[in-house]
Amino acid sequence: MVHEPSARTVVVIATGGTIASQNSQHGTVVGGGVDDMLQDLPVGPVRVRGRDLLGMGSYLFGHRELRRIAEAVTEETARGDVDGVVITHGTDTMEETAFLLELVHTGDKPVVVTGAQKAADQRDTDGPRNLADAITVAAADTSRGCGALIVFAGRVHAPHQTRKHHTIAPDPYRSGDGGPLGRVGSGELRWMALPNRPPPLAIPDTRFDTTRVDVVTHHPGADAALADAAVRAGAAAVVLAGTGAGNGNHALVDWTRSAVRSGTSVGLSTRVPEGPTVPIYGNGGAVDLVDAGAVCLGGLPLYHGRLLLALLRHADVPITAETVEPYR
Repeated sequence: MVHEPSARTVVVIATGGTIASQNSQHGTVVGGGVDDMLQDLPVGPVRVRGRDLLGMGSYLFGHRELRRIAEAVTEETARGDVDGVVITHGTDTMEETAFLLELVHTGDKPVVVTGAQKAADQRDTDGPRNLADAITVAAADTSRGCGALIVFAGRVHAPHQTRKHHTIAPDPYRSGDGGPLGRVGSGELRWMALPNRPPPLAIPDTRFDTTRVDVVTHHPGADAALADAAVRAGAAAVVLAGTGAGNGNHALVDWTRSAVRSGTSVGLSTRVPEGPTVPIYGNGGAVDLVDAGAVCLGGLPLYHGRLLLALLRHADVPITAETVEPYR
């Protein structure tokens, strides 16, 4: 199915990132705003308005910045004269912001996150193309009801399974277990599949800013010292990045049992790039970790799972297999 957008209004919210950056003697740094990105951008019949919200690399973002983006998106999609929203964003943590928006966006208006791998002052920068494609998707009738999306390098991805899999390649994102939802280019959008949207969660409030959820990775020789340190530092939850399908060892099993009894939530994920966390192995494996109280995060990528637990804990929602099930 091919779609060409009619005259629609799209708001572009700029947050910084490579798409708004220039090279300097101090490295690549953010140096432009939304007006610079929209100047001479080919957007066809779409009416575009810009809004500068943040101006930094996404590697500097904390929960506060993610909350502010979610609030801004909610404000713009509530306007009767806005048909869709685009967020320009750094690629380092784009997957987290897009997943947060997927979790909390309740309306039918498309919300599209995009960025660039090459700075705005490079001759072959990919920013304008990605931004034009994102606007096309945000303006499309067929995008309504699809929730939040990532548009990059001509591909349309569902945030639920999308991760940055290459540090510098022009097409850095990969959607695990299914591939991209569609392709876009030259003002045309072609869908190959439509996303299944999870039940929406509430927009985070200021408690989210300071809700700490840490990730502890299992490896040969690992003990529970880092997990203990996370709890001492104030972590409301810890995600264990197990080996294989979510395995640990006896030290982590003992720590999990103690942490859960003391009120710390423990999520179980995997350090493997693709595939679900599945309780298969005992003797220190995922079966024992789940028996000790860890909540299996299933097919959620590692840092998506961390963000989900932060959203749930900040709202005082118990972390159980039942509360996590719709999202994993």
